[in-house]
Amino acid sequence: MSDKWIYWLEELGKEDNERVGRKCANLGEITKAGLPVPKGFCLSVGAYGMFMELTGAAEEIARLLETHKPAADDVNGIRTLSRAMRHAVESKPLPPEMADTVLSYYSQLCDQACTLDVAVSTRSAGAVSHPGQYETYLNVKGKDDLLDKVRKVWASTFNERSLAFCINKGLTLGNEPIGVAVLTMVQARSAGIAFSADPNTGDTSKIIIEANWGLGESVVSGELMPDRWVIDKETLEVRERTLGRKDKATVCLDCGIEDAEISPEKACSFCLSDEELKEIAKLANKLEAHFGLPQDIEWAVAEDKPFPNIVLLQTRAVVISKQAPVDQVLDLMVGLLAFK
Repeated sequence: MSDKWIYWLEELGKEDNERVGRKCANLGEITKAGLPVPKGFCLSVGAYGMFMELTGAAEEIARLLETHKPAADDVNGIRTLSRAMRHAVESKPLPPEMADTVLSYYSQLCDQACTLDVAVSTRSAGAVSHPGQYETYLNVKGKDDLLDKVRKVWASTFNERSLAFCINKGLTLGNEPIGVAVLTMVQARSAGIAFSADPNTGDTSKIIIEANWGLGESVVSGELMPDRWVIDKETLEVRERTLGRKDKATVCLDCGIEDAEISPEKACSFCLSDEELKEIAKLANKLEAHFGLPQDIEWAVAEDKPFPNIVLLQTRAVVISKQAPVDQVLDLMVGLLAFK
């Protein structure tokens, strides 16, 4: 267990994608660039493999795959296999040396926050981005809860969505190692996503921001219609604003989270000020300039911090679902040239 497998964010950069997963590598990159990111650390992709081998989980899963071979349309078979594979991971404690190391990093986060059990999030980080496929746990508190949620993030590589995806794509099951990001929780008054180019049209003159009260999970999950703004990328002025249908928000419990109803006054109010919108847009422009590509960003407004209190939780390249007309023409031209 001599190879390094756990890193502070500031030790990482985008070149570490294969080592710790894209989410962790990008968070390290923007931490080093001086942008606002929660304090935290990352378990490498190698840590996943080490846990699987040292605990015997890898061998147990290999045996399961010898006897369970569900077809792509076998929903019950996929569900049964998923439960068995997840149990093989979640039922095994971390080897003592791994657990001690993770907890020593957590203790340092607690010391920095001047508390015994600082709340953190545990987020999956694959080398290849699979948005929404693996699982994230928020408001994780205490040593036992942290170790449990790290295992659950690893086990989420065997959730039903992941298995169905692999079977449909003809990929090998049981071979999708991921990193884990452990980040200090932001006490979010509002949170959401931002795109430094319109993800539907590819229009690079706009920044799109969507948000709700509380944590950003209600926005990321797509379960409600958030507030939405279209920002002019050059002037940072608001071009359009649309009030969402926000009857609920994701909020923290003592430990964990829940979706709670919000007051009628909040439901009828925009959850961001123009000053905050401009700050988010500035960060979106900085990230796009840094990475050289339009970015898909998750952020939160820290309720316990003075303005500018925008904190970045993730950034990755925007996936444009519909190309702009000029790009469609270019693709058509390339296609025609290919047949000559």
